Amino acid sequence: MTFRTAALAVSALAASLCLSAPALADAPRLEAKGDTQQLIVNGKPMLMIAGELSNSASSSAAYMEPHWKRLKEMNLDTVLTPVSWELIEPVEGTFDWSSVDSQIKAARANNLKLVVLWFGAWKNSMSTYVPAWVKRDQQRFPRAQMPNGQGVEILSAFGAETLKADQRAYAALMAHLKAVDAKDNTVVMVQVENEIGMLPVARDYSAAANAAYREPVPAELVNYLTAHKDSLVPGMRRMWLERGAPTSGSWEEMFGGGDAAAEVFAAWHYARFADQLAAAGKAAYPIPMYVNVALNRPGRIPGEYPSGGPLPHLLDVWKAGGPHLDFLAPDIYFPNFVDIVNGYKRPDNLLFIPEAHNSNNPTAPANAFYAIGQLDAIGFGPFSIDSVDEDPGALKDAYGVLQQLKPYILDAQGTDRMVGFKPRQLYDDTLVYEPEVREVGPYRFTIAYADIQKPVANPGADASQPGTTAAIAAAGGMIIQIGPEEYLIAGQGVTVTFKPKSGPGSNGAALAGIDSAFEGRFDSTGKWVPGRLLNGDQTHQGRHIRLEAGKWQIQRVKLYSYK
Repeated sequence: MTFRTAALAVSALAASLCLSAPALADAPRLEAKGDTQQLIVNGKPMLMIAGELSNSASSSAAYMEPHWKRLKEMNLDTVLTPVSWELIEPVEGTFDWSSVDSQIKAARANNLKLVVLWFGAWKNSMSTYVPAWVKRDQQRFPRAQMPNGQGVEILSAFGAETLKADQRAYAALMAHLKAVDAKDNTVVMVQVENEIGMLPVARDYSAAANAAYREPVPAELVNYLTAHKDSLVPGMRRMWLERGAPTSGSWEEMFGGGDAAAEVFAAWHYARFADQLAAAGKAAYPIPMYVNVALNRPGRIPGEYPSGGPLPHLLDVWKAGGPHLDFLAPDIYFPNFVDIVNGYKRPDNLLFIPEAHNSNNPTAPANAFYAIGQLDAIGFGPFSIDSVDEDPGALKDAYGVLQQLKPYILDAQGTDRMVGFKPRQLYDDTLVYEPEVREVGPYRFTIAYADIQKPVANPGADASQPGTTAAIAAAGGMIIQIGPEEYLIAGQGVTVTFKPKSGPGSNGAALAGIDSAFEGRFDSTGKWVPGRLLNGDQTHQGRHIRLEAGKWQIQRVKLYSYK
């Protein structure tokens, strides 16, 4: 389907649903701020301190009833919740909104926002959330196939009727959200499908897919690669630039043979499908929409992971093929969190982590602080949050601190007044915890992770025991400048030292001292409530700020410089 044909189809679909009324000015949207973007809800910037429900939780209002209150008590303000095609359109053309409406009602009652996860044609690559009338009609809704012709339980991206039916259901959902929620904006974003990708081979081998594979690479993709030649991700540079950057040819001629070309081909057609779905949805109700990704393990070949999703080495393909998608979001269950999020924060892609290890993983709170403080993430959402809401561990405390800091975070986003930090881990769990340096305002801060000079006596011990590998991995925090020499330093398990920056504004000062350091909190009105004035042993006689391990906290610090 061409871009023009898709646009005409979307226009007709919108008209058939009587969606000609203009979008409300106050609909959730993304808005530039400095060098990033913010989510604007009800006319104000929003930070999503979030959690994602387990896959089947939202299908039962009775199951969810006790969880909504507990999620709010965990200091969440946003819940990521599935809406499945099989529930809302059990009979073709007849929609049942009861599962959607019950979630919106419960979220409002608990002062929570929602991000809707559309489980349509694909969820975790598979097509198990489609209605029975789609599953059973394989002529109209063809399956992807293996090279030997065997079908798999994955709908083919080349099924015209599949796209048409998914668009119709998705547009109907968005029209319903507009009708029942445009005033309240309980739903702030929508995820288009879930972890798209082909398994267990690199691409679909159906007759339609094979025919498309024999066609030249589309001009839209070639033009994008040419226009962004100097900024392509390393994986694409290897595939295309090192091949001489051809501007025409087959998939194999442009991207190499075998799985490499097959995966680029799969990515392009998945991106085009998702983009046309987003276009249909935005014609109904234009709120932010994104696609998430199941990441690839090092050393695995396409098909051993969901091939063709918006993976790090395929981001350029998805950016070319998905102009109606607002951003691409990584689901992160690997230890190399820092490396992954830095790959997804780009000038053309804001950062949001819709899925991650929940509070059962001690690094989850530090990951949230790093992503939000260092990379201006608009939100962070550990997975299966309903499974831990009775015993949330450190996540509740960390989220409580983020809630207190939220006004200052939102004010500092897109500026150089906020940084985040945490130890870097590699994919093999190797911990890189040398001190890190951050510059904020007139001072240079050095962040060391608590007790790193001490031998690790018991690497397997829990994160509450200072000096262990687990405690160091769970350490992290952020620094926000709130005045000329005043800072909020928040987190746990870190020791922060400081000195004036060299250059203009330093007044030749070589040293820095602590004017004052208060521990404390912000109350429900946003007023600072100071606790102890820290000095003496608590600041090493004015030499450092220490946030002890195992206790998420805020210190309000004023510095001064001297010669």
